[in-house]
Amino acid sequence: MTVLPRDNAEAPRGLGVTLFLALAICGCASASAPTPVRWSGQTMGTTYSVAVTALPEGATKEALAAAVEEELAAVNRQMSTWDPDSELSRFNASASTDWFPVSPETAAVTALALEIAAESGGAFDPTVGPLVDLWGFGDDARPSRVPSDEALDAARELVGFDKLEVRLDPPALKKALPGVRVNLSAIAKGHGVDRVAERLAAAGVTDSLVEVGGEVRAAGTKAGGEPWTVGVERPIQDPTGHRRAVQRGIALHGGPDVRALATSGNYRSFYELDGETVVHTLDPRTGRPVLVASDGPNLDSATVLAADCATADALATAAMVLGPADGLALLERRGIAGLLIVRVGDRFEEVPTAAFQRQFGDK
Repeated sequence: MTVLPRDNAEAPRGLGVTLFLALAICGCASASAPTPVRWSGQTMGTTYSVAVTALPEGATKEALAAAVEEELAAVNRQMSTWDPDSELSRFNASASTDWFPVSPETAAVTALALEIAAESGGAFDPTVGPLVDLWGFGDDARPSRVPSDEALDAARELVGFDKLEVRLDPPALKKALPGVRVNLSAIAKGHGVDRVAERLAAAGVTDSLVEVGGEVRAAGTKAGGEPWTVGVERPIQDPTGHRRAVQRGIALHGGPDVRALATSGNYRSFYELDGETVVHTLDPRTGRPVLVASDGPNLDSATVLAADCATADALATAAMVLGPADGLALLERRGIAGLLIVRVGDRFEEVPTAAFQRQFGDK
């Protein structure tokens, strides 16, 4: 599963969707079209951006920005694994195997995570926390050597979506073993996008584009009636984030089923260990990072479009863990629009789902 850096750490600009504001906002607005309102900030160890085609009557940019900040702060208070006082951190620290009360939002996101965990055969798994730490993508420092089989076995004893239960009414979580730890990083960004988009809609905003760490959700159109268009990044391996290029643009105009987009990839967060590349996409079924072959084929990124960004976020991660063939099969079973970018040597190949091909065709 793809994991996020700590909430207060410096993080690369949004994975997967690049040149976001330039592609989405600039373009064919007429002279009489409203001037877009946009702002950005930091959250969840990454950045966020909001673009609004026009302010609702009586609203101000400052008021909308404050509402967005409030919503994102609420997500962190509920689901952050870096804030020791968050709901999720307190659940993880608890040794109790009784029902642990949480907010309705945390319960709903966990329920969605468990649904996709079952659908993907455990390739997506919210109990991956012990493995995240073992491989140095969590609280612990990066290991100086590959973890031993004994360490992997001990961590894997605490990993498995069957070791976690969720109850929606009253909302609560329950762990099968005291050491089970939940990590929602691979779905919380998308959930945050959804929360912000819905908060803006409740404030009367009809046309907006919300992005958190490269995951996006669109409503309406940009100025001039043109669709919001985002650029899917070419997965160039560069941990500094300085080498960036657009693989293709995608116009989010296909109705509610494709209003949200998320990308998961291995080309930003990785390190070398004992001569091997350790990527931050962990396979909960093996306890190890997904394998990266020197000559490929490697699944370097997975982009998923869906009605909501939380679902797109989780499915993109699941596809990355499953790899090119099984990842594509998962998305095809869902009948969902997805685009896999597979690297063979120095060449990138696009592998679209049937739904993606129908809706977007050629570049």
